[in-house]
Amino acid sequence: MQSHEIDYEIFGDDMQIVEIELDPNETVIAEAGMMNYMEEGIEFEAKMGDGSQASQGFFGKMMSAGARALTGESIFITHFTNHGQGKRRVAFAAPYPGKIVALDLQKIGGSVVCQKDAFLCAAKGTKLSIAFQKKLGAGFFGGEGFILEKLTGDGKAFVHAGGTVIKKKLQGETLRVDTGCLVAFTEGIEYDIARAGNLKSMFFGGEGLFLATLRGHGTVLLQSLPFSRLADRVIQHAPSMGGSDRGEGSVLGGMGNMFGD
Repeated sequence: MQSHEIDYEIFGDDMQIVEIELDPNETVIAEAGMMNYMEEGIEFEAKMGDGSQASQGFFGKMMSAGARALTGESIFITHFTNHGQGKRRVAFAAPYPGKIVALDLQKIGGSVVCQKDAFLCAAKGTKLSIAFQKKLGAGFFGGEGFILEKLTGDGKAFVHAGGTVIKKKLQGETLRVDTGCLVAFTEGIEYDIARAGNLKSMFFGGEGLFLATLRGHGTVLLQSLPFSRLADRVIQHAPSMGGSDRGEGSVLGGMGNMFGD
């Protein structure tokens, strides 16, 4: 194997944590700011590269960092390495409620394409790269962005999703989903954007102007609660952020704010 062979355990239900067990000199890479706790003996270092290519060089690391900047992610990836004598553990948590999904890249064809903010952590040796969409329509109307993130390797990787995770196996058929509900898909799946319906449905249906279409042979992961949808609802109901001042289930609504607690 090119990737480090790590063990793991996922704790929790809707606010999950993945605990990674590292043997001496094993490393796990993670998005900046995702670490929850770590045991003595583990040291971490922020690097521009993912460590998948030992001879990547400074220019290669700069190119990799620039590609990550295009996805809106931090240009640095944090490397957690066990420098102790025995097994040590480090844990990572998703930034919002949802599920953590463990992916064995070796068993799913060696790569997976995911939304740019879905990646949580992976065994060292996993290559993180960007995947441009072939058609401009998918870029301009894709909702979550023109650029997706690709994870390549033969080890374990972890992605997180909002709400409940649904796994769909496609055998040549077509699946249409809200663009924000897509988490990841394996090789063999073709991703594109299609109009949601007629003009009336597009503007007044409340389901967005375009839908993501996925067809082919492979696995698709969907999330029931995209963070963008959750954030929109929070903003709508937060008076200080310009949202509604009505209290849910209250006849008086926001009048209670006049009297404090």
